[in-house]
Amino acid sequence: MQRDKFFREIENVRHPNETLVKTHCSYCGMQCGMNLRVDTKTNKIIGVEPRYDWPVTHGKMCPKGVTAYQQTNHDDRILKPLIRDDASLKGTKEGFREASWDEAYNLIAKKFTELQNNYGKDTLSVFSGVSMTNEKCYLTGKFARVALGTRYIDYNGRFCMSSAAGGFLRSFGVDRGSTLPWTDIHETDCLFIAGSNTAECHPTSMFRVWHVQERGGYLIVADPRETPIARRADVHLDLRPGTDLALANGILNLLIQNGYADEAFVANHTNGFEETKELVKEFTPEYTSQLTGVAPEKIIRAAEIYGKAPNAVVMFARGIEQQHKGVDNVSAYTNMALVTGKIGRPKAGVATFTGQGNGQGGREHGQKSDLLPGYRKITNPKHVEEVCKVWGITPEEMPQPGVSAYEMFELMEQKTIRGLYLLCSNPAVSAPNLNFVRKALKDLDFMVCADFYLSESAEFADVVLPSVTWSEDEGTVTNLEGRIIKINKAQEPIGESKPDWQMQVELAERLGRGKYFSHLKTAKDVADEFRLASKGGYADYYGATWDKIDKQDGVFWPCKDENDPGTPHMFLDKKFYHPDGKAKICALPYRPPAEEPDAEYPLRLTTGRVVYHYLSGNQTRRIQFLRDMCPEPYVEVHPETAAKYNVEHEERVRLFTRRGEAIYKVKITEAIRKDTVFVPYHFGHEQSINLLTIAALDPMSRMPEFKACAAQMEKVETKKVL
Repeated sequence: MQRDKFFREIENVRHPNETLVKTHCSYCGMQCGMNLRVDTKTNKIIGVEPRYDWPVTHGKMCPKGVTAYQQTNHDDRILKPLIRDDASLKGTKEGFREASWDEAYNLIAKKFTELQNNYGKDTLSVFSGVSMTNEKCYLTGKFARVALGTRYIDYNGRFCMSSAAGGFLRSFGVDRGSTLPWTDIHETDCLFIAGSNTAECHPTSMFRVWHVQERGGYLIVADPRETPIARRADVHLDLRPGTDLALANGILNLLIQNGYADEAFVANHTNGFEETKELVKEFTPEYTSQLTGVAPEKIIRAAEIYGKAPNAVVMFARGIEQQHKGVDNVSAYTNMALVTGKIGRPKAGVATFTGQGNGQGGREHGQKSDLLPGYRKITNPKHVEEVCKVWGITPEEMPQPGVSAYEMFELMEQKTIRGLYLLCSNPAVSAPNLNFVRKALKDLDFMVCADFYLSESAEFADVVLPSVTWSEDEGTVTNLEGRIIKINKAQEPIGESKPDWQMQVELAERLGRGKYFSHLKTAKDVADEFRLASKGGYADYYGATWDKIDKQDGVFWPCKDENDPGTPHMFLDKKFYHPDGKAKICALPYRPPAEEPDAEYPLRLTTGRVVYHYLSGNQTRRIQFLRDMCPEPYVEVHPETAAKYNVEHEERVRLFTRRGEAIYKVKITEAIRKDTVFVPYHFGHEQSINLLTIAALDPMSRMPEFKACAAQMEKVETKKVL
């Protein structure tokens, strides 16, 4: 309270030319409310203040959020297009020269046209990200399919949110990351959080978590590590990496056997219960313990707490999703809510902690290989026809579905794909099995990258286009609740940088497809077309006008028309989105991780975030304070494991798997299992842990298994200085 009072008191202490621009953070799916402080005389952002009027976070901000504004005027910004004149230097920062926009556009159009003339339309690909506005995500999908005419487009949500999407679609028939607003969470009676290091990855949610416990509610955390939130849990389910499906089945079995199933809800609003009930019978506490390493009494206690709670919310994140059975994990934890009827009402439901700022909206409107705006399927002729009317093309012109993100790199290696347009993503750090991915990028015939910094991926490009940061453009994003919010422009673009949507409009003209894009003169123009293209889809944004978003502090989709206030709570009428209106309780046989430890590789490697960095670190590693707080990656090792390998705290080890190796400083901690090591994934080049991770893909979501693989470790002997 004293802190809040302090900030309110200094609000009147302003720079002489200062104005405030109301907006949201550029990083994770919390999209914390902030005011950017702008010097109107110099057109520069000079600072940031929290927004106490934002209902989701009430003035809370994390270390990344309070320094996010420093991205915009950073010395590392790319200010003009870059062209590489020496292809032998691909994969390095060398060999680039500055060029004009005309020269860059002409070269791109020439090379893209040559490749398609020689090898067909689908020789080009688009790889994008979801740290962009909905409008940019939408237009990227249109650009790939209308301007380039290629089937090969996918996005970095395949490395982040695709398993959550797959699980929700299978269980509910619709994919919205939360069935209830975040403002409900602190009023529930039990939080069951699986695979989320919430205190570091979504720290501005923690005041709601603490409030649950302060009111007498319970917190259950499933995580291989004793993270800060796990230390506060009433029950910490310290499972082996990659065994979540067994744990969820074991909890579900106890809920059913001990009479916590809501028989009326199950009978009237779900399918699949009997089959699932039969399957999970074998997952006794003892058998579940054998598979997961969690003590039977912990499993029993967790089921009892969740079962008895009048209201409960099951929440999860990448820990359960970034597995080769991530979709099954999501549906298995969702089963808990469906069997007990704790869904479709306030204070109860299912929610996922979205990793990227627009991880929800970015997957709904056309960046995925099989999706069109409004969460329409590209394999559905009716859906294709609806979108084609908006785009002004015939259904016959719509490309067929492509493949997932990692599979596009496989097609590059096979020379099926020879050209790449990359924007808002850094797969040279974030993709699994990086030695393979980096070689695929290096061997491309022609690569274009749009970014505001020269990322590790941009180092492989032939042309780099300078894009703007989030504060130099406007548009909407959809936060982790499914709430559509507005990002506002705080300063004019620096140098010759441009918004991605503007680049695509201008490139379409050079490619002879300008008539489909030339009417889009502003971000608002793109927003109006985007809303129209989503109209009638499951993710219907048509009624979410910018005015309504401002008036309501955001609009939850679906929002179908100007009179619709939106949908904060899903399924209040107990109607789900499957054709029969019922949810699906899924019978899910257990599968172990794709790669189990053995004599040669006896350790389990898992990866994750730290509070000071974001995704591949391309943004946060450049901010001095964040870099000082976490300057390099490290490997967490249990003391007994460290003794076995004869390593001490802060000594260096070589960590290796069947795919690659890297050297890390050791952090000895009792907060990790003895059979497991952990490395944060925010670092590039030879420090990237994804040199070691496995590209085993989920059969539905095509998510790689970042969270579990077999590893080995050896001490790096250093020479003593005499």
